[in-house]
Amino acid sequence: MQIMQSPLLTDNLDLFLQRAEIEASPAWEFIRGQAQQKPMPTLFHSRLQRNLVNVINAQTRDYEAIQELRCIVPPFSPVPDIAVVKSNLLAEEDGPLKGAPDWLIEILSPDQNILSLQTKILHCLTNGTKLAWLIDIYRQQIWVWNQESLPLIYQGLENPPTLDNLLTLTVNDVMAMTRQR
Repeated sequence: MQIMQSPLLTDNLDLFLQRAEIEASPAWEFIRGQAQQKPMPTLFHSRLQRNLVNVINAQTRDYEAIQELRCIVPPFSPVPDIAVVKSNLLAEEDGPLKGAPDWLIEILSPDQNILSLQTKILHCLTNGTKLAWLIDIYRQQIWVWNQESLPLIYQGLENPPTLDNLLTLTVNDVMAMTRQR
C-alpha cells in the first residue's frame, strides 16, 4: 500500500488545512511540507484501534482517547491512530486538537513507511507529547518513547508504560485486541 502524496501543495500548513479533501477517509496528514494520505486500515488494525480506545476510556475520566483526531502541531498536522488527551484540554467546539496529544499511539500498517511514523512521533514528542507508542502487529512489538528518550521495544509478557499509569497491559494483551470482536 503506497502513501498517497499531493504534489500540488506548498509547504504551507494553512493552505493544507483549507482543503476540503483532507478529511476524506482515510485522512490526510501534513508532514514535513507534504500532504500524505494515511493507508486504509486493515481488520486487525481497526479492531485494535477500537478496542484500545475503549479500554483506555473505561479506565479514566481525566483523559480521553480519540481515534483519528487531527492535531495542529505547526508546521505539521498529524492524525494519530489514537490521541489520548487530558479531558480539560479538549475544546467544547468541534475541530482539530490545537497542539500535540499527551499520549500518541500509532499502529504500523503493512506497507507504511516506519520513518514517516517516527518523524511524526518525534515531532509531537518535541512539542508536548509525553508518551508515544508505535504498535507493530506483525512483529508483536510495541516501541515506546517516553518524552524525548530513545525508544524501548516491548514484547510478549512485558508491560509497556502507559500515560500516568492509567492501565497495566502486556504486549500480548494489546495484540489480543486485534482478534477481539
